[in-house]
Amino acid sequence: QVQLVESGGGLVQPGGSLRLSCAASGSIDSIDAVGWHRQAPGKQRELVARITGGDTTTYADSVKGRFTISRDGARNTVYLEMNNLKPEDTAVYYCNANIRQSWSIHYTLYWGQGTQVTVSS
Repeated sequence: QVQLVESGGGLVQPGGSLRLSCAASGSIDSIDAVGWHRQAPGKQRELVARITGGDTTTYADSVKGRFTISRDGARNTVYLEMNNLKPEDTAVYYCNANIRQSWSIHYTLYWGQGTQVTVSS
């Protein structure tokens, strides 16, 4: 069984920074693309940042220049560094990942349980 666990959320003042982590565990053979998404109350979930298996990154326009996605392949962990946070960044942040388990030839999409980020003074 594969698990994705997000951590690093919390309360931060506007202009502050947080680093979120998305750690994958289980019988993992390969991790392809990983994405960070967020969902604010009353809004649809949106893609914030994505990193491919080849480390190509893409970002939502609203976070470009402020957020950075990166991966530590040795630890099966993807990070989201968030700087210059704004109140509109407040949301539950989720990661998802395409993962191939050691016994399979197929990739399966997994989601984490989410971590709350609140930006407020």
